[in-house]
Amino acid sequence: MTTALGPWHQTYTPPAGPVVLAIMDGIGLAPPNDGNAVSQADIPALRGMWRDHASLQLAAHGTAVGLPTDKDMGNSEVGHTIMGAGRVLPQGASLVQRAIADGSLFSGETWQRLVAQCTGDNAGDNAGDTAGDTAGDTAGTLHLIGLLSDGNVHSHIDHLFALLDRADAAGIARVRVHPLLDGRDVEPHSALRYLDQLEQRLAAISAKTERDYRIASGGGRMRTTMDRYWERPAVVEAGWKAHVLGEGPPVASAREAVEAAYAGQVPSDQQIAPFVVVDGDGRPVGTIEDGDAVLLFNFRGDRAIELSAAFEQDDFDFFDRRRRPDVLFVGMLQYDGDLMLPRHCLLVPPPIDNTVIERLSAAGVDTFHVAESSKFGHVTYYLFGMRSKPFSHATVREVSSGGLEPAEHPEMKAAEVADAVIDAVRSGDYRLIVVNFANGDMVGHTGDLPAAVTAVEAVDAALARICSAVDTADGVLVVTADHGNAEEMLQWSAKTAAFKRDAEGKLIAKTSHTLNLVPFVIVDHRQPPGYALRRDLARPGLSNIAATVLNLLGYAAPASWEPSLIRPAPEQAAGG
Repeated sequence: MTTALGPWHQTYTPPAGPVVLAIMDGIGLAPPNDGNAVSQADIPALRGMWRDHASLQLAAHGTAVGLPTDKDMGNSEVGHTIMGAGRVLPQGASLVQRAIADGSLFSGETWQRLVAQCTGDNAGDNAGDTAGDTAGDTAGTLHLIGLLSDGNVHSHIDHLFALLDRADAAGIARVRVHPLLDGRDVEPHSALRYLDQLEQRLAAISAKTERDYRIASGGGRMRTTMDRYWERPAVVEAGWKAHVLGEGPPVASAREAVEAAYAGQVPSDQQIAPFVVVDGDGRPVGTIEDGDAVLLFNFRGDRAIELSAAFEQDDFDFFDRRRRPDVLFVGMLQYDGDLMLPRHCLLVPPPIDNTVIERLSAAGVDTFHVAESSKFGHVTYYLFGMRSKPFSHATVREVSSGGLEPAEHPEMKAAEVADAVIDAVRSGDYRLIVVNFANGDMVGHTGDLPAAVTAVEAVDAALARICSAVDTADGVLVVTADHGNAEEMLQWSAKTAAFKRDAEGKLIAKTSHTLNLVPFVIVDHRQPPGYALRRDLARPGLSNIAATVLNLLGYAAPASWEPSLIRPAPEQAAGG
C-alpha cells in the first residue's frame, strides 16, 4: 500500500482544525412514538445539527454492512468495521453461513482434528500443541459453548444445529452443550423457545445407538462467560466454574434454571445466573476434562476473546482457573489475528487491510481514538480492521466505565469521553479524532425506556460541548451512528398495529438492535465549505463514511472503496 495520500480536489481547502467523527452507538432514526427514547429526549444539539447542517440517512444493517440478509440487524462490531474499511465486506455471520452451505467449514484440518480428538482416531496427534497431547486414543467429549439464539449478532442457533448434525455424522459419541442465554439481541424472555429447540435436537440424536448429547451448563450472557475488553473478568470466571469445573447452582435441566429465574422476576435472559445440570446423584453431567475438545461457536470476537485466553494462555492472571484441562480448543473464527487467538479455528476470516486509519497512519497523519471501556475496542480493534495493535500514528484513550450498571447510571461516562475529545481538539496534534458514545446502545439493551431517554440526552450534551470546541478550532464535526437501538424500546406488533403487552397487560420492552436507518450529519461552519452532499447514491451506508472522512481531510479515497458522501462544489454550501 502506498504511503502517499493524494489531494481530493484542486479547489478544495481542508479545515484548519481536525475532523471529528462522533459515533452515537445505538441511536437510530424512527417515527416519534411512545417507545422511541430518541424522540422523547430533550436533544437540542442534535435537532439543531439535523435542521441546520448537511444531513443524510444511512443504512446500517443487512446487506449494506455485509450481513446475510436485510432482516439481519446491524451491530457495533460490524458497523465500526465497515466504517473503517470503506467497503462492504462479508461479516462473520455471512462467512459461517456460506462455509456451512458449501461444506468448507467441515472440510478443513481443524474440523478433522476435532473429530479425531472426540472419536479416539489418532486423538493424540496434536504434537506441538498444549491441547490434546495427553489424549492418547481415548475418545474425548465435544463441548460446544456459545450464545443460543437466532439474533445472528454473535451466533445463530442454526450454526449450532449444523455442528451437532456433523458431529453425529462424524461418529462423535458424546457431546455437551453449554448454552449462553441471550435476551439482548432477541426478546428479553425468549430463552425457553431456543432451549426447547435445542433439547429436541439433542434428544433426537441421543436416541441413536452410542450417542449421548446433552446440555451441561449455561447462564445469561451478561452473567456467564461473555465479557469483553476485560471489563468484568468475574463474568468469565463464573462461566469457567460452570463449564469447566461444574461449579454453580445445580439444576435438573436448563429449563428448570430459566423457570426459576423467571419466577424470581429476572428482567432479561441475559441476567440469568450461571447453572450446572446434574444427574440423579447430584453430579455434573458434563465438566470439561483432559482429552476433550471445546468449540466456541460464536463467530463474533469481542465477547469470545476472554474465554479463548482462559483456555489457551499460559500467562493468565485475570482469575484463578484452579484447573486448566488439557483440551483441543477451537473457535468458530479466529477472534484476534494479532494475538493469534485462538490458535485453532474452523474458519479464518480474510484479512481487512487498506482501512482508513491504516492509510492515514502510513502517510504520517496522526489520529486519536477514544471511548469508554464498554466500546473501546470498537474505535480501535474493529475500526483498525480487527487488529489489536494500534497503528504507529494512532493514539488511543480508554475511559473506564467504572463497572457502573447502565440502567442505573444512563449518563455513563459521556462527559468524561467528551472531555478527552475536547482536549484532543485543543491540542492541535491530530487531524482525525474518532469517538464513540456508548449510552444509546448499552442502556437500550436494558429495556429501560426512561433510562434510555436520559442516555440519549447525555450524548446530546456531550456533542454540544464537542461541537463548540471543534468550531473554535476551525474543524469539522461528523455525527453518525453504527446501528439503531434506543429509538425502539418497546416491542411492536405489525399484526395488531400496537405495542405488545404481556399477560398482565404490561408493555413488553425491546432490548435488541433495530433495522432502522441512522443519521449522518456534517457540521461545518465554513461558508462555503467547498463541497456538497451527494444525494444520487442508491443506498448510502456506513461503508461510504471512510471515503467521506478522507475527502473532508483533503485526501482522495481509493477507487476500491465505496464512494464518498460528498462531492466537490466550491460554489455551494454544504446543505445545498
